[in-house]
Amino acid sequence: MSKKLLSTLLFITPIIFFLSNCAEKKKSLPVEQIETKIKIEHATGFTVEQNGSFTVIEVKSAWPGSDIAFKYALIPRENLASITLPRDAYDAIVAIPVERMVVTSTTHIPSLEALGALDAVIGFPDMNLISSTAARKRIDSGLIKELGTNENINTEIALELNPEVVVGFGINGVNRAYETLKQSNIPIVYNGDWTESTPLGKAEWIKFFAPFFQKEAVADSIFKGIEESYNKTKLLAKKATKKPTVLTGGLYKDVWYVSGGESWMGQFLKDANAKFLWADTEVKGSIGLSLEAVLEKGQQAEFWFNPSLHTSYTELEEVNAHYKQFEAFTNKKVFSNAINKGATGGLLFYELAPQRPDLVLKDLISILHPQLLPDHKPRFYMPLN
Repeated sequence: MSKKLLSTLLFITPIIFFLSNCAEKKKSLPVEQIETKIKIEHATGFTVEQNGSFTVIEVKSAWPGSDIAFKYALIPRENLASITLPRDAYDAIVAIPVERMVVTSTTHIPSLEALGALDAVIGFPDMNLISSTAARKRIDSGLIKELGTNENINTEIALELNPEVVVGFGINGVNRAYETLKQSNIPIVYNGDWTESTPLGKAEWIKFFAPFFQKEAVADSIFKGIEESYNKTKLLAKKATKKPTVLTGGLYKDVWYVSGGESWMGQFLKDANAKFLWADTEVKGSIGLSLEAVLEKGQQAEFWFNPSLHTSYTELEEVNAHYKQFEAFTNKKVFSNAINKGATGGLLFYELAPQRPDLVLKDLISILHPQLLPDHKPRFYMPLN
């Protein structure tokens, strides 16, 4: 055990003792407390309730297909001495406002930056994926530490950082690093923003982060602005008199993954007033198809978005010569979200697009209906080189 780790544990122990001691001596909350639900209109994976003394966040979709609901209690520091919560009623109890937070997904960064809470971030796994200029400045200054990967977080460094909470995400319910941190009394809170299938649903997860910093009103105002911008852009798309046909995805190990009709991308294309060729499928994720099946339906598609992570026509042709059979390829109408990268190679789309769906929609409309947004400069979708 390193000296720094030992000193960290020595620092943590009195706090744990204090909290557990408080838990035994505190008085129960008055039963007449009135609970108020924060308005969540588009996101389906979480709820926020306030009762005046503390806030409860419930996450219902920590990962795809999860049937486990996680409940977290956020208690203002000044109320810690007066609140007793039933043991085992919450998966984590966090004192707020949080000053030291570890986050694990680049999708978490834009929400924290928009809330003015980026200074609380002290650790992140695989920091090269972060593109935010403000976050990179903190990384370069040594204020955010590298933690490895989400599935294999360096728990020794994480313990040395002494975070008040780790905001994680899960592919499933298995993450040994999270279990190790929990055993060291570091609260783990799941964020399931990536499981949302609608553009505004993903963006509304800014309201998940807000209570950790007591910035609910700020989050509500930010989201309203994004929602208004998105809906205004969606209305603009309806002015287009022609719906261009669209194909998505590309081959991965002989399987072509196209976006499902009810997926995030499917909803974007619907709102952009495009004729997405798989729009009638009731699939929220991707659909695996053979090359022949995609050729049969999409060979004449006018536009092709997200050809895997390929960024040039030469690259596409080298990977599979059959790509040349698509009209979008021969007409140079293939667009990628994998071209615009941050300073250390992170894809801007995967970081910022979930938080700013209005900008994504403007990109798509400027490509599909250029007459509607002639001056728009795309942020995420670029033509292949």
